[in-house]
Amino acid sequence: MNIHEYQAKELLAEFGIGIPAGHAATTVDDAVAAAEKLPGPLYVVKAQIHAGGRGKGKFKELGDEAKGGVRLAKSVDDVRGDAGDMLGNTLVTAQTGEAGKEVNRLYVTDGVDIKEEYYLALLVDRASGRVAMVVSTEGGMDIEAVAHDTPERIETITIDPLAGFTEADGRKAAAALKLDGDLAEACVKLTGNLYEAFTKLDCAMLEINPLVETAPDSSGSGQLLVLDTKMSFDSNAEFRHPDWEGLRDESEEDPMELEASKHDLAYIKLDGNIGCMVNGAGLAMATMDIIKLNGAFPANFLDVGGGANKEKVTAAFKIILSDPAVEGILVNIFGGIMKCDIIAEGIVAAAKEVELDVPLVVRLEGTNVAKGKEILANSGLPIVSADDLGDAARKIVAQVSKGA
Repeated sequence: MNIHEYQAKELLAEFGIGIPAGHAATTVDDAVAAAEKLPGPLYVVKAQIHAGGRGKGKFKELGDEAKGGVRLAKSVDDVRGDAGDMLGNTLVTAQTGEAGKEVNRLYVTDGVDIKEEYYLALLVDRASGRVAMVVSTEGGMDIEAVAHDTPERIETITIDPLAGFTEADGRKAAAALKLDGDLAEACVKLTGNLYEAFTKLDCAMLEINPLVETAPDSSGSGQLLVLDTKMSFDSNAEFRHPDWEGLRDESEEDPMELEASKHDLAYIKLDGNIGCMVNGAGLAMATMDIIKLNGAFPANFLDVGGGANKEKVTAAFKIILSDPAVEGILVNIFGGIMKCDIIAEGIVAAAKEVELDVPLVVRLEGTNVAKGKEILANSGLPIVSADDLGDAARKIVAQVSKGA
């Protein structure tokens, strides 16, 4: 589950992490009021969407010369103009794809006098099974190019789950960022607080880009501030966090994925044209792989789970068919707890309700398989039965190719 930048910063502030003052806005007047609460004279107006690369993005409606989704405003009037440009328009970034995302929220923050920009992220390192802290002196909008061209400038520090975060881990981060003196001490404290936030909030990823060192103030010292951040939660921990529901922005989610979540279905939209309905994540991955092996591409990952009922299967089938890119459907079910006849009943009910008009290949195996195949055969629908997974993949690819 992803949340907006302003929400992430509000959460980080609760852990004693320094962030610039700022306020969220959903209208131009809100944005102006937010700026008027800040000291100025420099403000930052930031589009709030669940995607990175906003600074380099472009608004579809404003043409090629349009400024991006993160702008410096030198007056409240500039804030008003920038807010009017952004709200209700579609921001296209490297992460949104050509479709872009409509901007419905803004974040107006106080300007910061920046001396240096750094990169810092915490994530779960699947290779080590530990939380890893990734740091670089090369923070800012070009971090992807740094990772590609000069990966030696990025360092990874893994945290021992038994010991937890230690001062030594913080000092490694400070050394990697080439900080010393008071700033090194500030880095140790900051990274410790970030680790605490990461674990207590059950984050899947916490990215700070940039983490900035401010120019020295009148006392001669700068500070470390989180200038921009992306945060996502591990959805498996949702039962521990009833407050997450208030952070969710459904307008940022894919409509089909949102509908699937309402039925407790694991669904992810992909770029292919063959819809998949499978029970079990491993079997779903294998099904997608064998579709690609036969020269086609899956349109989705969809795991109906081991204990689905007829209604859940019907909902899954309708979600697949709601995708206009789908030109054929492959159902691959191994019946254990989920009986094949229940699957068959759901397929037939859904196909009749939505007036199926694309090829459908079904491979059933396991509990009540004979009964399930009988239900499909007597349905009066043009359902192609398959004997095994390889046979199913070849048949659905052939059916789709024939109709192309």
